[in-house]
Amino acid sequence: MTILCVQFQLPPTYEAALPRLIGLLEEFTPVIEALPPDRALVDLHGAERYFGRDALELASMIRVRSLARYGIDCAIGAGPGPLFARMALNGSRPGLIRVVPEEPGALTEFLAGQPVAALPGVGAATARTLCEYGLDTLGKVAAAPLSTLQRLTSARTGRELREKAQGVDRGRVVPNSVSRSLVAERSFQRDELNPDEHRRALLSATEELGIRLRALDKVCRTLTLTVRYADRSSTTRSRKLKEPTAHSPALTGAAYRMYEALGLQRARVRGIALRAEGLSPADQATHQLTFDPVDEKARRIEEVADKARARFGAHVIGPGTLAS
Repeated sequence: MTILCVQFQLPPTYEAALPRLIGLLEEFTPVIEALPPDRALVDLHGAERYFGRDALELASMIRVRSLARYGIDCAIGAGPGPLFARMALNGSRPGLIRVVPEEPGALTEFLAGQPVAALPGVGAATARTLCEYGLDTLGKVAAAPLSTLQRLTSARTGRELREKAQGVDRGRVVPNSVSRSLVAERSFQRDELNPDEHRRALLSATEELGIRLRALDKVCRTLTLTVRYADRSSTTRSRKLKEPTAHSPALTGAAYRMYEALGLQRARVRGIALRAEGLSPADQATHQLTFDPVDEKARRIEEVADKARARFGAHVIGPGTLAS
């Protein structure tokens, strides 16, 4: 086992702690793929030899350091590849390390009894289609003719499904940086049912993201919304923006549309997090010019407001809706 999938048990709306936890993982290996809001893939090739410990011992050290330094527990899945490490994590719980066997025979036996929906990358629609034809376990998928799988899904999907069900994992851990994203989080003093308060939190979060992006001379390409509920479950949605931007009204509009698409009805919301992803330099971004005087005026006001904040403080000016 050389690949770990680590899920930190972050408190609601505490996603901003992830960069520090990624720094903890970097003490063991530089090959880390951050998976916001709370996960990371860790490749321990080389680390086992360097530390003289196997992957399970290193996983235990990661958990102990996370608890000792930050008071945050974690669930860890271990496997011979990223795919199987993710599968192991799905059956793990905080404080335990679940392992997918590495030996071919044991791996095949482990996969055979797993439901097809347990395979990462298999969505609800694909799983439903396969189950309708009796292919409800990975063992049955592995034994099915390739032509049948390709007819039910597509040429590429069918081939990948069969390979993964047979224990072939072609994935790898791609190092990235969680700092390529910015997070703004808002929590409520009590479980909030009022949609107006949800939208107010979204407005506050997008205003913060816009200010931080412009201060860094960055724009973002994607906005991700995470809504956390009273039962500790959450819903996450992402939307690629029409053009890279740091313009607060554009971010707010995208956040509102994602929220409305969720169709929440009297949902007990505990917190909301917004993450700006795909950051790039602002001077490399393009903006579609319009003849809309309202948009032009809003951008000029935003520029003046940023100058006022830089001189007098971040909270000197803002939307009237957010005034307490």
